[in-house]
Amino acid sequence: MADWHEECDVLVAGSGAGGVTGAYTAAREGLDVILVEATEKFGGTTAYSGGGGMWFPGNAVLQRAGSDDTIDDALEYYTAVVGDRTPLALQEAYVRGGAPLIEYLEADEQLKFKVMPWPDYFGKAPKARGDGMRHIAAKGLKVAAAPDLRELVRGPLDSDRLGAEVPEDYFIGGRALIARFLTATRAYEHTVTHLSTALVELVVSDGAVVGAIVERDGQRRAIRARRGVLLAAGGFENNDDLRAEYGVPGSSRDTMGPWGNTGLAHLAGIAAGADTDLMDQAWWSPGLTHPDGRSTFSLWFTGGIFINADGRRFVNESQAYDRLGREVLAALDDGSVTLPYWMVYDDSGGDADGVPPVQSTSVSMVEPEQYVAAGLWHTAATLAELAGKIGVPPQNLIDTVARFNESVAAGVDSDFGRGDEPYDRAFSGGAPPLYAIDRPPFHAAAFGVSDLGTKGGLRTDTAARVLDASGRVIPGLYAAGNTMAAPSGTAYPGGGNPIGTSMVFSHLAVMDMVNQSGDNS
Repeated sequence: MADWHEECDVLVAGSGAGGVTGAYTAAREGLDVILVEATEKFGGTTAYSGGGGMWFPGNAVLQRAGSDDTIDDALEYYTAVVGDRTPLALQEAYVRGGAPLIEYLEADEQLKFKVMPWPDYFGKAPKARGDGMRHIAAKGLKVAAAPDLRELVRGPLDSDRLGAEVPEDYFIGGRALIARFLTATRAYEHTVTHLSTALVELVVSDGAVVGAIVERDGQRRAIRARRGVLLAAGGFENNDDLRAEYGVPGSSRDTMGPWGNTGLAHLAGIAAGADTDLMDQAWWSPGLTHPDGRSTFSLWFTGGIFINADGRRFVNESQAYDRLGREVLAALDDGSVTLPYWMVYDDSGGDADGVPPVQSTSVSMVEPEQYVAAGLWHTAATLAELAGKIGVPPQNLIDTVARFNESVAAGVDSDFGRGDEPYDRAFSGGAPPLYAIDRPPFHAAAFGVSDLGTKGGLRTDTAARVLDASGRVIPGLYAAGNTMAAPSGTAYPGGGNPIGTSMVFSHLAVMDMVNQSGDNS
């Protein structure tokens, strides 16, 4: 490029957990940094997370709380769950990277964390922790500490989807994490942020990435990056063409990722020669279907059962959401489940409106009558009548509920193991979440499949350096978060893996740039 519009040491694309971690690290280490965010607000998918958790075993926050966990135990668990689908060195870089990252961050008084117990998602795997002591989150931050960020940090989801007021008191969950990083980064003058600015192309010279082209207000601008470009711009879950091209099930309608996650950074990396992996993968969950047609991330099913097209139960409804989502996808693939599938439950909740026993939905439910009018919720005096309303064989549904009620009486789900793992019992007071379906009227609620974003992306090494198809490093190019092929492969080992992975590899990327001898270009 003969003419650069802007120059920096580090150019970061994306402002989710990975992007802000990378920008903060660069600024703190004395590098000039420019962060570009494609949308009108900071935070990406991270800002939509109600918990904003990080799976960082053995970190100081957990140790101060008395955890006896070890990094070696956590690594044994993680690698047992992930297997050989991704390089072991990459898995180890993540598991071992969380604790030192938290030590680094806690040196800044703006960055504060708390224990947020959350059980591992594969409770029977070696060295799994059922006590949740591998999971932390950012402490809430008073909006008064950074009032201008109230409208600049994305979310919560109810604000974006339902028009709810943005909280005026505290940033919490993922919004707190983003707000804390943005506030901490402000202490360094050599940091520039641009909203509504999308990275659309990488500038390559002699095989090295030396900058990028961004688009803002319809104008293309060239930014030189002397040390490197970090792509941490989320997944491509909102691009239905790319979903179809790479075979990602579902549609953008049902994703929880923000509208700007369309894969522009992926495409820029691929055009620059990057290799990819896991491009058909996402972070899955079942999704309660709403009157607007969207099925949104839902969890904590302590009551009711899911049934397939034959009126038969087909899954452990209380297992971790990605595992549950993958079983639903497998059943859709073999034809035993069709969309919508149904949660069947009784009136033991005492709610005359027939609200399903879903303890947490990423987007709040609207008025019950809207679900009824849309044909998404049904109520009947008998199971046979309910079966007719949802189009499944009546006797099959009657037999299925009877079989489930026998399991409830026995206290053991011998069919699907509901309640066998700590995660299953985390939201039912430690008891198996088995509750009889025997109090009429009976209800059914429609469900689909949702995702928290795609997890396939550019293949990297342990320093987050992007690799080409021959396994060679592309100098000057780094990737993290959902723009990077996830170290967890086709598994979701525990809550806080997406955010935690994004933060670790963004930090490692920038530290690699810091340790360079000079100008990459």
